[in-house]
Amino acid sequence: MKQKLLFVAAALGLLTLFIGGALYVKQQQQASISAQTAANQQALNRTHAPVFGPADAKVTITEFLDPACEACAAFYPFVKDLMQQHPGQIRLVVRYAPLHEGAGSVVAALEAARLQGQYWPALETLLATQSQWAVNHRADLSLALAQLAPLGLDMTRLQQDMQSEKITAIIRQDIADAQALGVNKTPSYYVNGQPLQSFGYQQLTDMVQAALNAR
Repeated sequence: MKQKLLFVAAALGLLTLFIGGALYVKQQQQASISAQTAANQQALNRTHAPVFGPADAKVTITEFLDPACEACAAFYPFVKDLMQQHPGQIRLVVRYAPLHEGAGSVVAALEAARLQGQYWPALETLLATQSQWAVNHRADLSLALAQLAPLGLDMTRLQQDMQSEKITAIIRQDIADAQALGVNKTPSYYVNGQPLQSFGYQQLTDMVQAALNAR
């Protein structure tokens, strides 16, 4: 009996050490991410980035997204609903981290649609139809363009604009900024310049709410 109790106590002690070690590592990782973000604040919100919402909004959500990312498609309606719950208080800044194969060309198509004043309809269309043009984590540009055609875009002009140096420079800058900030997954969110370190709907809601409540 005594030997059994000693075994249980030792097991509990090891479990406590494991949990404590895991928490310490997590805290160190979070501190590192926060420090990296603080050192690269200029990389968060560039003037070229698409913005939805008023400039004087109390809360700015910066999202690094990949249009071929399933989680990005799933979270977009949630973020949009969050903004509708707090009209005029939240703005969304979109940045790109095209991590999936072929996603960079789809980003170029989005930026070309923006030149025709159709950025947000194009983004929402592609996210809503993602399963039709992004298969096995690979983006198929021709299938993505087929989804954009019904928006009434000048598709010839769009494909020409996709090759422009202006759009190439935007994508290059966003990729560089994502790397500077340590973005290695999408979507990655920042609320008023602070990274969302624990990913999830509730975590994002809580962080936004805290920013709204702050004086």
